[in-house]
Amino acid sequence: MKRYLTYQALKDMLQNIPQLRQATEIEPLLRGYSSDLKWKVFVPDQGYFLLRTFHLSQEPMKRNEYQCMTALQELGVRCPLPISLGRLDEENGYMLLAYIEGEEAARVLPRMDQQSQWDIGMEAGAELRKIHRLKVEGLAESWYIRKSKKHQRYMERYRQCLVQMNRDQNILAFIEQHLDWMKHRPDGFQHDDFHPGNLVIKEDKLAGVIDFNRFDQGDPVHEFLKLGLFASETSIPYSIGQIQGYFGGNEPDEQFWRLYSLYTAMALVSSVVWIQQVMPEETNDMMDKIERVREDHDDFRRFIPRWYNLKNQ
Repeated sequence: MKRYLTYQALKDMLQNIPQLRQATEIEPLLRGYSSDLKWKVFVPDQGYFLLRTFHLSQEPMKRNEYQCMTALQELGVRCPLPISLGRLDEENGYMLLAYIEGEEAARVLPRMDQQSQWDIGMEAGAELRKIHRLKVEGLAESWYIRKSKKHQRYMERYRQCLVQMNRDQNILAFIEQHLDWMKHRPDGFQHDDFHPGNLVIKEDKLAGVIDFNRFDQGDPVHEFLKLGLFASETSIPYSIGQIQGYFGGNEPDEQFWRLYSLYTAMALVSSVVWIQQVMPEETNDMMDKIERVREDHDDFRRFIPRWYNLKNQ
C-alpha cells in the first residue's frame, strides 16, 4: 500500500532539494503498482523533473537503482537521467530524475498503424538488448537454483489459493518436467518490468524506458514473459517487433522459445498468487489474461505462442 503524503508536506520537503526550491508546479503521478510516491515537478527555466519519494527503509535498494541508471546512461540507454538522491526528513528519502516527455506506450500503440507498432517494438527490443549489457556481480547461487526455489515458494502458496487456473495439471507438469532448461543460463541485469506501460513514446518514436525500481538479476529471456501476459494484448505487432529487435532483426532460436514458454508458464502460477494477495479486486481480469496465455500455448504443448505466428498471415 502506498504511503500518504500531503501536498503541503511535499512542498515543504522540496526546500531540502536544491534543484526544486523554485518549483511552481507539482503533479502527483498515480499510475502503477510501485510503493514509491511519484511527482512531476516543474521549475522555471529548467523544465520538468520526476521526483520519487520513498521510506528510508528502502534507501539501500534505491541507491543501487540510482547507480544502475547512471551506468545505463553511460551505455546509451534511453532511461531517465539521475540527478540527485538524498533524504527529505527522518522517514522519507527521494530520488530526482530528468522527466522523459511523451505518452505511455500502452496508451499510444493501439492508436498507431501496425507498421508503426512494429517499429516501436523493434526500438524497444534494441533498447532491452543494451540494458542487458550492464555488468553485474555474480551471486552465490545460480539462476537455476534461485528461480527453482522461488517457483517452489509460489507453488506452496498457489495450492492454497481459492481461485486457480483451468486445467492447471498440464501447466504444472510442464514446468516440473523442464526446470532443468534453466541450468547454465546467463545471469545478468534485468529491468524485470519491461512492457509498454513502462515505455514512453513521443512523436511516434520511443523516447525512453522508465521505472527501474524492480530491477533484478537473471536469465535475459526471462525479461520477455511480460509479452504474453500484457504486451500482446495491447499490440501484437509491437510484441513481435520487441523480439525481433532484440535479436537484431533476426528470428530467435528454439532455445529462446523453450525458455520463453517455461518462464511464461511459471509466471502464470505467480500471477495467480500475486493478484489474490495484492489486488484481489482485479482477480477476474488477471484470470482472463492467464486463460488467454494458456490457449496461446495449447496448455504449453507449443512453445511459440499463437500471436507470434500471426506475423506469417
